[in-house]
Amino acid sequence: MSAEAAISSSGIKINWTRLIALLTGVGLFIVIYYSPQWPDAIDPAGKPFPLSVQGKGAIAVFMLAGIWWVFEVVPIGVTSLMIGITQALFMIRPAKEAFNDFMDPAVLFIFSCLVIGLVFTKTGLTKRLAYKMLGAIGEKTTTIYLGIYLLITLLTLIMAHTAVAATMYPLLLAVYSLYGEGDKPTKFGKGLFIGMAYVCGAGSIITLLGSARAIVALGFFKQMAGVDTPFYMLTYYMAPVGLLMVLLLWVFFVVFLKPEKSEIPGLRERVRELSVSLGAITKKEILSLIIIFAAIIFMSLQVTVPALQKIDKTAIILVATVLFFVFNILDIEDLELIPWNIVLLFSGAMSIGYCLWQTGAAEWLAVNWLAMFQNAHWLVFVVSVAMLTGWFS
Repeated sequence: MSAEAAISSSGIKINWTRLIALLTGVGLFIVIYYSPQWPDAIDPAGKPFPLSVQGKGAIAVFMLAGIWWVFEVVPIGVTSLMIGITQALFMIRPAKEAFNDFMDPAVLFIFSCLVIGLVFTKTGLTKRLAYKMLGAIGEKTTTIYLGIYLLITLLTLIMAHTAVAATMYPLLLAVYSLYGEGDKPTKFGKGLFIGMAYVCGAGSIITLLGSARAIVALGFFKQMAGVDTPFYMLTYYMAPVGLLMVLLLWVFFVVFLKPEKSEIPGLRERVRELSVSLGAITKKEILSLIIIFAAIIFMSLQVTVPALQKIDKTAIILVATVLFFVFNILDIEDLELIPWNIVLLFSGAMSIGYCLWQTGAAEWLAVNWLAMFQNAHWLVFVVSVAMLTGWFS
């Protein structure tokens, strides 16, 4: 009996894409790690930047993790564990350093942001805000686009953008059901759901509570430069950019995915009924808002109150997380709803990021990359830097 027949008769199905990606990741790690010494990177001034054995190992780990993450050969959190494991097993960095990064303050900050999203969902605050917004914007479909995009942006100011997407999805389904086209694909439906994805990303760059990427980047910056960035400073610079992106996205979807119908009759009445069904705002909702905004205000005051500057932002937001459980807004069962896979993803990202930096691999890669484009047109140079940044992010 042939191997294929044996596999078929036993009912075992092989996912060849997954298997090839898994082996490719391992193969690249082995090839890079055991390859001979790589040549130095030379900057435009002629200064050499040698790549250490540990640096080459860091690149090998990065390639393994990148391929496994892209093709998701195992859950992304498990791939993150492999980042720490390979660093320790192949002595790229000591195990204590590799795994300590998994509980970096930036990771705990992200965890707390996910908890805040869970609080908004569980208490019904998200629905209450959504119904108020939909009731105010009326029944015109292009205005519904704008209202929903603004609501998403508002939520991403205080919730992780992944939590916002998960929370908004059922609400958008309810809105689309009133459009009257059943399960039939429409431009309006595409504008709602594709727009949700893009606006979540655009709005999330405005505050640290919405952007896991930003808090990770600031964590690296603090580690490397020794400078702690105030909570409000990101918002000061990114709010105009984020709001402009949201506005441009609205214009884009109105033009290219213009709804087939100009209005959704009955939407305002339906939203009013849903809003009434929620009843009056509860004590838990009020307490949740007090805790969340107290933490935000406290972090914002760190700039103007010297006594508060020594307190880490993560400690402040973790106090809010603890208070949610102290006041029974959340319970132990809610801990199981935290997307730990996402938390581990950022844990692994912190570990490989510090690994690339501390071994000199990041510097070696950056010098080589920039040297390739030093004489290119300025636009090509800027795009090349953006591509390098996107590759590592």
